[in-house]
Amino acid sequence: MQNVIRIAKHLIPIEQIALFEPFVPPTNPLRSEREFKARVVLLDRNSVLSEETPEQLAVDHGFRYLTADRSAANPAISFRVETFVPAENFTPTKNYTSRLSWTDNEGNSQSKLMLTPPEELLAAVVRGEEASQEFSQASAPASTRRPKAKRRTKAPEKNL
Repeated sequence: MQNVIRIAKHLIPIEQIALFEPFVPPTNPLRSEREFKARVVLLDRNSVLSEETPEQLAVDHGFRYLTADRSAANPAISFRVETFVPAENFTPTKNYTSRLSWTDNEGNSQSKLMLTPPEELLAAVVRGEEASQEFSQASAPASTRRPKAKRRTKAPEKNL
């Protein structure tokens, strides 16, 4: 993992990045010729847009990928996980099951609602484990390496 990530003209220290998530274009399109595919979410919740996918950013920089959210968490950040139940006056558009939270550089708590179940989120993001079989299959790149050739061993020499 590098210490600095270059996103277009921005140089971002790795320790300032909380996660990568998919970029969802607003209803009023951005005036840009570039096709943005991911948001790089900084510790303070500011973000930088990237033309790479969250999956590719995760692989390139060693972040922990969450299939259900198509997001990737920085393993260098101390995250906390909570279960999420919507309040009566809040009806989210997605079926969120957990909240991923962290502390920014000024001591403020930041968070993001997640689709990944809290147990899997805890295993993957906090402990660095593979949370489920689906997680490992989706995040494992296809292998293009040839199998190792079997070594031939010498036949034992006969003493005469």
